[in-house]
Amino acid sequence: MKYIGSHISISGGMTKAIKKAFKLNATAIGFFLKNPLQWNVPVMSEKNIQDFKNCCQKYKYLPNHILPHSGFLINLGHPNIELLYKSRDSLIQEVIRCDQLGLKFINFHPGSYLNKISKKNCLIRISESINYILNKTKNVILVLENTSGQGTNLGYRFKHLSYIIKKVKDKNRIGVCIDTCHLFSSGYDIRDFYSYSKVFNEFEKEIGFHYLKGVHLNDSKHILNSRKDRHENLGLGYIGRNFFKLIMEDKRFQDIPMILETVNHNLWKEEISWLKSKVL
Repeated sequence: MKYIGSHISISGGMTKAIKKAFKLNATAIGFFLKNPLQWNVPVMSEKNIQDFKNCCQKYKYLPNHILPHSGFLINLGHPNIELLYKSRDSLIQEVIRCDQLGLKFINFHPGSYLNKISKKNCLIRISESINYILNKTKNVILVLENTSGQGTNLGYRFKHLSYIIKKVKDKNRIGVCIDTCHLFSSGYDIRDFYSYSKVFNEFEKEIGFHYLKGVHLNDSKHILNSRKDRHENLGLGYIGRNFFKLIMEDKRFQDIPMILETVNHNLWKEEISWLKSKVL
């Protein structure tokens, strides 16, 4: 089964986000665990934690189909040691929050070398950060998101993600999320069946579908290999609707959260309905 939803604002609390997702007929959901532009992770009360769990149970959202997103300030490959440890500690707090809420995944961007260290050393630093975080936490799977390659962000090639994963000691707690806008804007053409097949055969060879824990479903405002991270609603960008039909028909994308992050939220209900209609 395909589990399809959107990235919902937690303004007013996470239980409201769950209720909003239900009104969209979403079967999956993504959200930030806190303000993504702040380091601090506020402590949650036991009541808030239990209310969230009860709400998920009431509306039938299982941990396997919820994909929280970490804060944007985190850079696990940061060349500055102080900011590297600040990033690590911030993600640790977010992982702990996920565990408290009974969630299974946390999605994050790998990191950036900021023109201060080599790409290879940055990738090594990211994997070391992941091992550090896994040693300090339990249960939750860290989910690497591919990037568009904008600026000095790494993770825009499958081989980057593969390199990181190979150096992670606990393979049971590492995974990958594919962002379709990032995939296209980083140079992977996925618009027709031949290109689509070639790209995901490469993904299987370099990484493996057993590591796939989620998908961000986004069209792209910019052309192939633009290296720009600008999402668009489905069919209104340069990827086009054919790709989204192909991914809905693909049995390899079963039983994972597939999350819209498209720009016009008013189209989410329609997009979710359209995507569901294309599932074989």
